[in-house]
Amino acid sequence: MLSKFFPRVKQKSLDEPVQSRDAFIYLNRAMWGLGWTEANEKRWQYWYNMWTMFTTLIFIILLPMSMVAEYVQNFRNFSAGEFLSSLEISVNMYGCSFKSTFIILGFPKFQEAKKILDKLDQSCQRDQEKLGIRRYVAWGNLCFMLYQMSFSFFVVVNCAGYMIMGRHAWRMYFPFINPDKYFFSTNFLECFLMGSVVLMDQCTDVSALTFILLGRCHITLLKDRLTRLRIDPSKSEEEHLKELNKCIEDHRLILDYFNVLRPVFSKTIFIQFLLIGLVLGLSMIYVQFFATFWMGIINFVFMFDVCLETFPFCYVCNLIIDNCQELADSLFQSNWMSADRRYKSTLIYFLHNLQQPIALTAGGVFPICMQTNLSMVKLAFSVVTVIKQFNLAEKFQ
Repeated sequence: MLSKFFPRVKQKSLDEPVQSRDAFIYLNRAMWGLGWTEANEKRWQYWYNMWTMFTTLIFIILLPMSMVAEYVQNFRNFSAGEFLSSLEISVNMYGCSFKSTFIILGFPKFQEAKKILDKLDQSCQRDQEKLGIRRYVAWGNLCFMLYQMSFSFFVVVNCAGYMIMGRHAWRMYFPFINPDKYFFSTNFLECFLMGSVVLMDQCTDVSALTFILLGRCHITLLKDRLTRLRIDPSKSEEEHLKELNKCIEDHRLILDYFNVLRPVFSKTIFIQFLLIGLVLGLSMIYVQFFATFWMGIINFVFMFDVCLETFPFCYVCNLIIDNCQELADSLFQSNWMSADRRYKSTLIYFLHNLQQPIALTAGGVFPICMQTNLSMVKLAFSVVTVIKQFNLAEKFQ
């Protein structure tokens, strides 16, 4: 059903030309609309830069400030539940602003990484390898659409629910506008602005996940090529050595690919690790002590979306660590026993390099893996435990 409206989420056949960079088609369109990329034509570059400055000013700078301004202007009108509900969104919004800034600054790195993917695609000549690329390309575009539906569902349902109750969902501050007098107008404006922020947050998360997925794609394809070394008896020793050297070049390109992306995603994931414990903790306190049934359901959707920002990425990073070990195993188990001395010496050098795993860190501090992700989530339960032990929630009710 989804593929009828978004055909890129479906795996293409071998008859259609597909590149690894096609996994970013939907993501690139969203980032282009936000002003994060570049103009399609050089003559529009000035106006596109103006659009970038406008979106940056409104969505990244002024909108988070409007949440704080509302606390200053109308703090007495907040109930404890409303304040917690607004605070969790506000904290996540400031984190989104920092992540979006790093993604904008990292656009040249993304372009460089895509050029490396083009070089890696040239090594994929077999039909099975081409099908593997098409499968990961479809997954990359599917991830964008799934994130889009999940994040947008929270915005629409949350806004609609609060409008039915006659309240504002996020209590943003709009200067010179009376939110009670222009209730529906300000609500729709809030929905639009929050939808834009959610789209920014989605682009930062999906870009990290899609790039890491494509990296894993080429690692698995390289592993398959290593298992096929020296299995064709019709080839000479010189041809076998050439194939081994080609695998070494591909591995070097994969390392370059991750090294290019490492500075960008190290910063964004570091911020998200810091946020996830705090935001989930605030959400759990709100659900447990202040939320009604329907508001609790909406908040669970928000908590699910927050978990989506790190869990899939950390899971794929764990898979990559395992795949790196499989690379070394595949090379060692290949048919090298009867090879000549030059082939064996090259293989030993390559095997030593393959034993070094591709590991990413968040801010150079936390290893990006499932263990770190779960440790950060546990912080949320620690916060709730402290609140319960000191009965802080009852004092604010």
